[in-house]
Parts: sequence; structure tokens; C-alpha cells
Amino acid sequence: MSEEGQKQRGRPDMTLLVLVLVLAVFGLVIMFSASSYNGRVRFHDFAYYFKKQFFATALGLAAMYVVAGMDYHFFTALAPLAYLLSMALSTAVLFVGQEINGSKRWLNLGPLSFQPSEFAKVAVILFLAWQIDRTEKRTAGLWFMCRTMLTLLPIVGLVGSNNLSTAIIILGIGVILIFVSNPKYLQFIGLGGAGIAFVAVFLAAESYRLERLAIWRNPEKYEKGFQTIQGLYAIGSGGLFGRGLGSSLQKLGFVPEAQNDMIFSIICEELGLAGASALILLFVLLLWRLCVIATHSRDLQGTLICGGIMGHMAIQVILNIAVVTNTIPNTGITLPFVSYGGTSVVFLLAEMGLALSVSSHGKVRAAYNNGKRPFRSEKLG
Repeated sequence: MSEEGQKQRGRPDMTLLVLVLVLAVFGLVIMFSASSYNGRVRFHDFAYYFKKQFFATALGLAAMYVVAGMDYHFFTALAPLAYLLSMALSTAVLFVGQEINGSKRWLNLGPLSFQPSEFAKVAVILFLAWQIDRTEKRTAGLWFMCRTMLTLLPIVGLVGSNNLSTAIIILGIGVILIFVSNPKYLQFIGLGGAGIAFVAVFLAAESYRLERLAIWRNPEKYEKGFQTIQGLYAIGSGGLFGRGLGSSLQKLGFVPEAQNDMIFSIICEELGLAGASALILLFVLLLWRLCVIATHSRDLQGTLICGGIMGHMAIQVILNIAVVTNTIPNTGITLPFVSYGGTSVVFLLAEMGLALSVSSHGKVRAAYNNGKRPFRSEKLG
């Protein structure tokens, strides 16, 4: 790093770092509790899932440390290559991907499996930050919105062919970053209509997606509604303070794959409303801190990176909790830092490293509204 860069670099945002570490530890503890029964029954090792998740978390923390120590402009410079690589990996999944539980979403890398859709989320955030920043001040108008969304369609189509939930997240990230950089509001009505139409086409393209809508409306009538019903039983039985950590009954084979998408229901059962509320508060504080870092970034790239990470986290948390509580149809979205998934936790922690890099590399430009730079780009001067 140059001498000027060393002078500009400050300490990373310690509040964000603490929140990430607390969420990572909390996730490991809850995941161990939720997965112990399945690990013992399937692999004769109650810590089977915990060991794999612990390894992935350690790898992710190492990645966060390395990324946080580097200038985020280095990663945005590589964004086009990362985006092309994400499309190549997503294409490879269609032909040589490993199918697990009826879904072909993984690539085998020797003894390890890798989920390219998780890499695609990071690649999209970096690519959109790079692309929008290059448009300079031409971020208003319908053409800017359409051009930006069109660049996402290839990866959305590839990922959405076997993972609709991740495709929705990627589209959501795109909409949020366009909103951050676009000074006008009315155009988002049209964008919202187009998004609804796009989702409707995806739902109608496969019969199992329409079936999920029917299960959501009346889970008691369908065999596949069993998971939803058992999850709701777990939430209801937890009460205010829960049964106690490790004392869940629904994880004993009643909630299928309790360590994955439905882990929030186990949190509610073991820790009650108080524990679930504490976890939601941690996520809210994390989003607030990302917003603060984005607001005080020295340039538009940093703002867009943190805005994209914040959007990714917010969408995924909201959708997961909404699915578990049967507020929306089941979409197979994991709870960040908590649900089992090595690829997910590694790239989530790498994203946090990017946010820490934005917070530490470069000083706030006082020219932006007397040092109080607004999150929206309409007032950038």
C-alpha cells in the first residue's frame, strides 16, 4: 500500500466487528444444539455438523481478516472478472452439479462441496458497485435502471433455474443499489411492477413452485406442509423464555433438517421470544452499522458495497423469518451466520471483511455536506 494509503487508513469499525463475532459464536452454539440429534442418527457423531461449520467459520474469519486488511478498490477492480466467473460456475452446476435433497446447487471440489450461488451474491455486489461508479453522475432515468438490471439477468437466469430464492436475493440487491444511486422515486414503481411480473413467470415455469403457494395457504392439507406445521409448533411451545438451550423436542426428527432453513423455529423453542428478539436485535444493529459505514464512506464505491451487503443481509434475514413463521411460501433461504452451510458462512464473513475495509480505508470527505454525507447519491457534490 502507498504511503498516502497508509496515512488514510484508520481502524476498522469495532462495533461492526464485535457484532459479527457475536453472531458467529451465537450461530455455532445454536447450530450445534439444533444439529446434534441429526448428527447422531445419520453419522453416529452428535458434533458432525458442528465440526464442519466450525471449520467453515474459522476459514471465513481468516478470509474476513485478510479482506479487511486490503483496500476494497482492489476487489472492485476485479469485479467484472468475478462476475464472469460466477456465471461460469453457475453454468457448471447445471451440467456437473451435485444433487442434494432434490436440488442441484453444489459443485464438488475433491472432499469439499461448493455452492456457486453464494459466491454469485458477493460478485454481484462488487460488479454493481464497479458498474454504477463508472456511470459517474448518469444514474438518473429509466435507461440507467434498465441497463443495470439487464446486466443481472444472465446470472439471475442461471441461478434461478435451480435456486429461485437466491435469484430473488440477487434481484433485490440490484434494486437496492439502483435505489441508493438514483435520485428519483417514481421510476421504482415501474421497476417494482417488472419485478413482480418476473417473479410470476418464474413461479409459473415450474409446477412445484405453484405447489408451494398451495402448501403455504393450507399446509395441513399437504404432506409437504409437515415441516411448516412442526416449525410453528416449535415457535408456539417456546413461550417467553423457551425450554432451555439444548432442550428442543421438535429437533428430534419432527422438524426436518432442523439445522438448516428452519433453525429459527428451534431458537424460538429453546430460547423463547426473548432469545429470538435478541437475535433480531443483533441483526438490526448489524444493518444499522453497515448503514453508518455506507453513509460515511469516502466514495461511491464504498457506499454501494456496504449498501449491497446491507441489502443482502436484510433480505435474507427477513425472508428466512417470514418463511419459518409461514408469512410467505417456503423458499429455502438460510438464516445468515446461524443456519448450517459452510459456503454461506465463508462468503458472509468475507462480505463483512469488505465492509470493515470500507470503514478503515480512507477518510470521510468533508466536502460531502460538511462531513455528513447522505446515503442517497442525489446530494453528492
